[in-house]
Amino acid sequence: MSQLLESGHPVTAAQLPPLRTASWEDIRKLFALDPATIHLNTGTVGAMPYEVLDTVDRVTREWTGGLADVYKPSGYFEHRAAIARAFGVDMDEMVICHNATEGVARIIQGLDLREGDEVVTTSHECYSVLSNFNLLRNRFGVRVKVITPPTGYEVRAEEIVELFADAITPRTKVLSFAAITLFTGTLMPMRALCELAQRHGLTTVVDGALLPGMLDCNLRELGVDFMACSGSKFQCGPLGTGLLYLRNKVFPEYNPLPLPTFWPVISTWYPIVGSPPPRTTTSVASDDTALYVQAAGSASIARGAALAKACELFDDIGRARIERHIMDLADYARGRLAETFGQDALYSPGADERLRSPLIAFHPFRDRESAWNIKKFAAFTDRLEQEHRIWTRWTEFDVPGSPHQHYAARITTHLFNTRAEIDRAVAVMARLADELS
Repeated sequence: MSQLLESGHPVTAAQLPPLRTASWEDIRKLFALDPATIHLNTGTVGAMPYEVLDTVDRVTREWTGGLADVYKPSGYFEHRAAIARAFGVDMDEMVICHNATEGVARIIQGLDLREGDEVVTTSHECYSVLSNFNLLRNRFGVRVKVITPPTGYEVRAEEIVELFADAITPRTKVLSFAAITLFTGTLMPMRALCELAQRHGLTTVVDGALLPGMLDCNLRELGVDFMACSGSKFQCGPLGTGLLYLRNKVFPEYNPLPLPTFWPVISTWYPIVGSPPPRTTTSVASDDTALYVQAAGSASIARGAALAKACELFDDIGRARIERHIMDLADYARGRLAETFGQDALYSPGADERLRSPLIAFHPFRDRESAWNIKKFAAFTDRLEQEHRIWTRWTEFDVPGSPHQHYAARITTHLFNTRAEIDRAVAVMARLADELS
C-alpha cells in the first residue's frame, strides 16, 4: 500500500508549491511510501517518487512494440548530460549503469594494473569492491593491502588520512575507499584522501553508492578519478540504476595528474581496429570515454529516463537544501540514540562533523559482547520490521584491536523522514533491545 491511502491519488510536483520552497511535509507526498511503515533504510534502497514510477511505465509503453531503434537509447545522451551537470561534470564523464556494483566492477577491471602493483583499500568497503580487487589479485597478481579504519563517536578525519598515508609504498598504484561507508556511515574525508593520492601519483577509485541524492557535491572538485554510484538509494531512482563517473579532463586546480589509462572492458563502441585517441592533457576532452562504457548493446530507455526524472526532482528541490535537511535529521537521530543507548554505543563518528553522515550504526544491547552475536542482531532487525513496521538493517565490520567482527544496528535518515518517526523508532528499539538482552 502507498501514499495513495493518505492522499487519495499520487502526488506530482506540479500539484505542490515550487519545490525549492515547498515544505518537507509536502515534499514527502511525492514519494510512494507506505504510511504504516517507517523507512529508515535508504542506505539499502530508497523510496521512489510517483513521477519516477510513472516514467518507468510510460516510457516502457511508448517503446514496447514500436519500430524504434533499440540501440539508439544506449547512449542516453540527453539524460547523461542533465545528470552530469547536477554533479559538476560533463556528459563525456558520466555513465548511466545498472547499479554501483556493476559500476565499480567496470572501473576495477578496467584499471591498467599488473603483477606486483599494489592497491590500498579498507576492510569497510562494500563486498563488490573487495571481491573485484581479489579477482585482480588472483588473476594478475595484484597486491591488495587492506587497512581497518577506526570506529566510534570520537574518530577524527586526520586519523583516517594518516592511516592511508602510512599504508602507501613505492608499489602502490591505487587508493580505493568509500565516499560513505555502508557499515558505520563514516563520511570519508574525500578531498583530503584525493590530495594524498595526487601527491603520490595514485589513481583514486571511490565507491560513491550512497552519495547521489544525499550530498550536494561537485565530483570534479573532489578530485576523484573514478566513482561508482547507486541510483536507487538516496537518489530514489528505480532499482537497476546507477551512475559511473570517469574523469576525462585535466583541471590542475582539482587533479593535476594525467588521466589514468583505462580499458572499457564491456563496450560496443570501443574501436574494432586501432586505438582511441590519446587521452587529453587539458580541460578539453579528446574523446567521449564514457560512451565506450555507456554503449553496450540495447538498453532500457525507461531506466535512464526514470533516473533522470529522479535527478530532476532533486535538482528542483535543491541539492544543498536536501543535504542540510538530511544532515539535520541525522544529527537529531544521533543525539536520540546517544541519549538512549549511550554515546559509547555509537560506531559512527559524531564529534568530528566532517565525518558525519545520515547512516548511523550503534549497539543497542546492554551486554557489549552481544556485538559478536549475529543471531541477536538479525532478530532485532527482523522484529522491528515484522512487529513494528520499522525498516532498518544490521551491518558487520572489523574493529581495530578486536579479535571479533562486530555487528551493529543501522538507521538511515532521508528527506522524507521526520523527527516524529525517529522518536518512535528509537523508543521501540529501546524496548525491543531490553526484551532481547
